[in-house]
Parts: sequence; structure tokens; C-alpha cells
Amino acid sequence: MANTYTFNCLMEDLGLGKHNFSNHQLRVYLTNSAPDSNNHTIKSDLAEITAANGYNNASISANWSRSGATATLAGTDVTWTATGGNFGPFRYIVLFNANSAGNLANCALIQWWDYGSSITCNNGENFTWDVPANGTIANFSVG
Repeated sequence: MANTYTFNCLMEDLGLGKHNFSNHQLRVYLTNSAPDSNNHTIKSDLAEITAANGYNNASISANWSRSGATATLAGTDVTWTATGGNFGPFRYIVLFNANSAGNLANCALIQWWDYGSSITCNNGENFTWDVPANGTIANFSVG
């Protein structure tokens, strides 16, 4: 199970209107560079592994809902299959908002997951980013 962390810029970005979790496209990507919650704010701050052999950053199916004083960002698992060779190594999965800027390099970062050590997906193998059983990516207090 990976540990989950939030980029410190998220709350400011929410206040500035960079995120509309009901309508924006959220994506995840793999990196082997350690995220810095204080200094990384956009996708180009954190190098993505090379898109090849079945790997490319992926859209997630996300849902934003509210119940009482808690708003929830939920999503579905993403699976990559190595084809024609290996991809990686990577240790971190990063969630970003693909609609928050004019190009992907400037898109706002949201959260990341740390798998604790680097992983290489060998030809023919699958790697799944497994959202917790209830599908919750993040909960926010709203009032």
C-alpha cells in the first residue's frame, strides 16, 4: 500500500479557482523523482518517466461529492501494461489537473503516492494504481 501526500499548493490553488473537480480532467503520471510538497506546484517541476512500452500518463474517472461537512474526491484504479519492453523505474504516482493551465507542463499538482521503493514494470506485466476500496482519493472539510 502506498502512502498518500498532498502538495501544499492545493489549498491556494483551490482558492484561486484552478480546480473544478466536478468538470476538470484529472490525470496521473509516474515519476522516480521525489516530490517536494513545499516547492513542487506544477507538472514540469517533477519529471515524468519516459512514455513508452505501454506507459503514458492516464486520465482517471473522478467524482466530486459532498455529504454534510465533508467533500470527497473519488476515483477509479488505473492499470498500465508493459508491452514491447519495460517501463520505469518509478516510485511515485502523481495526480494533477490537466485543465488548470494551457499546456500539461504548467498543470497544477494535487497529490502523490509513495510506494517506498522504485518499481520497474517488465514486459507483459501490469501495474495498477489502486485507489482505496471505497474509491476515495481525498476528503476535505467544508464547513
